[in-house]
Parts: sequence; structure tokens; C-alpha cells
Amino acid sequence: MPQESLSGQPSRLSIAITGSGGSGAVTTGSILLAAVARAGFHGLMTRSAGPQIRGGESAAMVRFGPGPVNGMDDRFDILVALDWLNISRFFDEIPLGPASRVLSDPAGGAVPAEILASGAQVIELPLKAMADAVAGGRLNMAALGAAGAMAGLPLAALEAAATVTLGRKSADIAAAAVACLQAGYAAAPARPVTAIAGTERWNMSGNEASGLGALRGGVRFVAAYPITPATEMLEWLAPRLEKVGGGLLQAEDELASVNMIIGGSFGGVPSLTATSGPGLSLMMEGLGLAVTSETPIVVANVMRGGPSTGIPTKSEQSDLNIALYGFHGDAPHLVLAATDIRDCTFTTQWAVRLAEHLQTVAIVLSDQALGQSRTICDPPAPFPDELPRVTAEIGDAPYRRYALTESGVSPMALPGQPGGFYVADGLEHNPRGTPSSMAKDHAAQLDKRRRKLLDFNYGPWWAEISGAGPLALVTWGSATGAVVEAAERLTAAGHPARAIALRLIAPLRHADLAQALAGAERVLVVEQNQGGQLFHYLHGEQALPADAHSIARPGPLPLRPGDIVAAALATASDRPAPSAAQEL
Repeated sequence: MPQESLSGQPSRLSIAITGSGGSGAVTTGSILLAAVARAGFHGLMTRSAGPQIRGGESAAMVRFGPGPVNGMDDRFDILVALDWLNISRFFDEIPLGPASRVLSDPAGGAVPAEILASGAQVIELPLKAMADAVAGGRLNMAALGAAGAMAGLPLAALEAAATVTLGRKSADIAAAAVACLQAGYAAAPARPVTAIAGTERWNMSGNEASGLGALRGGVRFVAAYPITPATEMLEWLAPRLEKVGGGLLQAEDELASVNMIIGGSFGGVPSLTATSGPGLSLMMEGLGLAVTSETPIVVANVMRGGPSTGIPTKSEQSDLNIALYGFHGDAPHLVLAATDIRDCTFTTQWAVRLAEHLQTVAIVLSDQALGQSRTICDPPAPFPDELPRVTAEIGDAPYRRYALTESGVSPMALPGQPGGFYVADGLEHNPRGTPSSMAKDHAAQLDKRRRKLLDFNYGPWWAEISGAGPLALVTWGSATGAVVEAAERLTAAGHPARAIALRLIAPLRHADLAQALAGAERVLVVEQNQGGQLFHYLHGEQALPADAHSIARPGPLPLRPGDIVAAALATASDRPAPSAAQEL
């Protein structure tokens, strides 16, 4: 069922579109999302592909409503089947129920038994015949018109979105699409048309948002090796870096890319690479060099299902452990995670600023569910502070690159700066930079690199906190949308809950987290991986009560609000004789 508003009308609606290769399912979803924006709504589109990665069946899932949409619902209200070829691969990704409606063309074959078993209402329309009646017509456009009517979207919004999207190909293609839209719209059982007065909103993916954050943070050099699902970030950045005087270089592999950005940053240019789990594994030795030499770099890691090659086209929050612990030796660094697509911009910009100012490595975690999905959202807010790199002013005294300053941050000279010569390599060193194996130098530099991260004032941006109540749901990354919605549902049902989404995971802000958890009678840590990686990290940091629960589910299926609500209620029933105040 769609989520209900206070007026009793659905406030959010979910539509799935499936089809075989070449049917245009993803294009249909993209136009639908654009129409959602033109009708004044917020929206989210995720996509799914078969195991072929390139070609074959695909699905586009769109959810929209009057407020921000950061996750899919428990069920889909409308399924649009452009055909039934290999639909079985999406059964578990597109849950249906008795309130759902399925739109299909009888000419496309019988409705699968699994669809009928859901109890969904089947609506059959001659979509192919409608398209054939239009010169150059396409079935998917007739289906889009029908779905738009069933969803209550204005026909004008659908027409405008199709005209802009397909007009890039040709005016004739766009005109044929509009004619098919009109036919499908007129034939379908329609909901009352709804639209809201909207302000200007952006249509962007998480990878695009992360690229924008990198540019806003000052990144002007990127070196990377393409890898799913991070490649689109590189494709988006390449032409835009040139416009601001920077550049992107495709390296021969991930080892080369991390060493290239260390060199770029050493030369004074803020630098970044983007990768996914397998690539991050290969970068670890280079990242240790950046930590030891205190050379600021940023790694955007767009997670996918693992281990090894894993599930490249699906999402999972399973790279947290390697981001936290993958370095050899004591190598303090920053680990951040964007909470939604829009936040990818803010978090990446903040990460660049922090890495530059603290002269360290920042790993920014997003995942396929953020990186390759698209949102209709308000323009992302910029990070408000500059946090510049501390550069050296050379005087008469010998320059000490790794001087033991009060903050732990030492002024950094640029190559060629008179009097600023120093050694920057992976060996331990003294304040001058001279390699040293003396115990006092090792201890002093270890403490310096750790202290500068622990003592820094990160401000209020370490987490996003919403709601209040005795139940605390702690989460991170792409799980945030489902967790926040679950907390809202629990609260509305009389079980007050708060959601705490960590943006800065390492170093952990112990005092801030303790304050956010103050008064909580039960704590649940929710994440999309099998091992409960955040749960164990927080326990290892002694930041959770001993009776905290873990709700950890691996990918590739997304976490859904209803599943989290059910798990919260189940953990409540496990507690011995709770008081009325503690009961969920």
C-alpha cells in the first residue's frame, strides 16, 4: 500500500517498469522521473539489470511524493510489464500485494503465476496496438502514458518530459512518443490528477552528486581505473574538470591511480580517485604511504556486493571493514559515508576539505544504490567552511615538515619552494623528514598523526539525527532512507523512535554519539551487510550499550522500512518483562 498522508490520500506512490533488452524499460523510468519533477514532486529512481551487466532484461523502479524520497517502499503500487521475458529475475526485487495493480498487454503473453499469486489486480490494455497505430510508435511510450494516468500525473508533465528526453534524438521520435503517451493515458483507469507547486529541483545520480562535491571541495586532478558502479562518476567529472582547469587521467590500474593522486596532491593540487571494493583492496599500500607522508587524498568508494567480483550491479554496505581496518600498521584516517543521493555532494565536499586541512586520507563510502540511482531533490547544500591546506612559510630556521605542532597539523611546503625541501616517503621519520627507526621518533609521529584527527572539531555534521524516543536506530549510508522512514512509522504507531545516521564514521565521535543516544532504552544498529560491520565497530569502540541489537541484512535486496519495523518489534518481544515505557 502507498504511504498514507494525513488527508487519507496516498502521499507516495511506487511504480516498477520491467522489460527485456531493447524494450526501453530504463528510458521509460527516466522519463517518468522527469515527469514527476515537472509535476512538482520529489522522486527516486533505482534500476536493476540481469546478470549480463550489458544488455538483457532490466527494471526501473520509481517512487515519488511531495517530500524527499530516499528509499523504496515495502510494496509497489503499479507494475508496468513491457513484456514478461525473464521477469522471474525481478520477482524478489518488485514485491506486490493485493493493493497493487499490474499493467500488461495480452499480446505479450500470459501473466506469470507468481504475479497472480500476489493478489494484484491485472489491467490489460492493447499497448502494442496503440503503438502500431502511430508512425514510429513504441509500446513503452503507450505504457508510460497509461502508468502516468494510473498514478495521477498530469499528461502535460509526461508530454514535456518525453519531448525533452527524446527530442535529443529527433523531433519525429519525440512527436511519435507524445502520440503514444496520449493514447495510453486516455485508455487507462485514471486516478485524480495531482500536481503541486514546486520550486526548482535537481535531477541527479549519486555518482554525479559525488563528482559535484569533489569539484566544490577543490579537486582538480583525478586519476582512476574504471570499475562498476563508480565509472559514471569519472565520466561525469572528465569534461567538467577541464572546464575548471583540472584534468582526469585513466590509469592502467588501481595501484597506479592511487600513486598518481598522491603525486598530484604532493604537488599542491587537491586530488581524488573513485573505485569500488576490488579496487580499494589494491590501493591499500598506497593509502598507507599517503597517511605516513601526510599527503591529503580522497578515495570515493562506491560499494557493490562482494567479496571478489561479487555482484557488480547490485548494492551492499560490505566494504566498511576494509575502509576502517584495511591498512597495515597504525594508520589513522577518515572514513565518511553519504546518507542519501543529495548528501553525496555535501559529504564528498566535506571529505575533500577535511583531507586537505588535516593532511590525511579520506575514504568516502557510497554504494550502487546511491551511485547509480537518480533523485529529484532540492539543490544540495554546500559545505560552509573552507578548511584550507596549511602551507609552509619558510624562515631562517631549517624547515621541519613533520614538526610536532599543537594541533598535529604541520605546514606543508610545495615542491620547488625555496627552503622547503623535505623527504616524503613511506619510512618513519623525524620532524625534519629524515628516515628514522628510533623509538621516540616513531612514537611521536604515530601520536601526531592520530591526535590531529581526534582533536579536530568536526562540528554538527558528524551525523544526521531525526526524531526522538526511547528506541534509537543507528545506521549509515544508503540504509538511512529506510531507517528514517521506519522510525517515522514506529513513531506514528505510538512507538517513538529516533534515527541516527553516521556521516563521519572514523574517527568516531564518542561524546557526540553518547549524547545522541542519551535516554535510549533500546538501541538497534541497522545496515546492509551480513556481518554487522558497523555494529561490531561501535561495540569495539565501546560506544554501544551491552544489550544493543544488530539488524544486518546482506544485499542485493534493499532494506525496506517494513522489514526494519518488524525487526524492531521482534527485538522488543525478546526482552524479558519490559515495562510499559520500554515496550514497542
